[in-house]
Amino acid sequence: MTTVLVAGATGNVGGEVVRAIAGAGEVRALSRRGTPVEGAVPVAGDLGDRTSVADVWRGVDAVFLPAGHPDVPGLLADMRAAGVRRVVLLSTGAVVGGDVDNAVTRFNLVSEAAVRDSGLGCTVLRPSGFMSNALQWAPLADVVREPFADVPVAVIDPADIGAVAARALIDPGLEGRSLRLTGPEATLPADRLAVLGDVLGRDLRLEPEPDDEARARLGSVMPAAYVDAFFRFFRGGEYDDSRVTTTVPDLLGRPARTFRQWAEVHAGAF
Repeated sequence: MTTVLVAGATGNVGGEVVRAIAGAGEVRALSRRGTPVEGAVPVAGDLGDRTSVADVWRGVDAVFLPAGHPDVPGLLADMRAAGVRRVVLLSTGAVVGGDVDNAVTRFNLVSEAAVRDSGLGCTVLRPSGFMSNALQWAPLADVVREPFADVPVAVIDPADIGAVAARALIDPGLEGRSLRLTGPEATLPADRLAVLGDVLGRDLRLEPEPDDEARARLGSVMPAAYVDAFFRFFRGGEYDDSRVTTTVPDLLGRPARTFRQWAEVHAGAF
């Protein structure tokens, strides 16, 4: 039996990792406040502060780790010293051919390099945009404004990321691999909104948000460097997130989940 620690266990992806791996061994759910997560033992700690998580790695065999923390090499060294054997890193598809001057690409590339240099068994997950980003539309108005409305994305259900991560956490056969994960098709925001409206029985319409308004709004909730990164991805052509891969069905033996399936599960959130 494997003991797995899931960092970011209260997030959209981390929560799915906990659900997917429950029953395969002991699961510990790490969050800043030690928030209870069904199917896991809650653990409190901040990955931005190594001292606060110095003891959480003891007795852990494998760790699910989102990219982007301040001292990833130090965290990994602590894990290895405590006896952790395997890490599954949540990165992004934007790193492939990405520019290190792009802030989002850079922090993911730095995390990937640290994991590969750590001496631990590692698997890197590079998903496309999440279907759960649609939760930003809640509470749902009849008209939804969305930036980059003309950009198709092969959005993926976080449940599929969680299922692949769960396998990588317990299967040494996936060590050393970087896995590009996508949903089954590339869709526009308006396509996804239409599906959501059909699931909810509502007539919903998408209104493209002008770039200048989107830049100002996003700048109020995230660092300017990250706003620039997304504009470089979707207006500067640095990232094509529309390409569909077969990695999810190849690994899981079933089709990747559709946006309709995601919407049916999460309809109550809207």
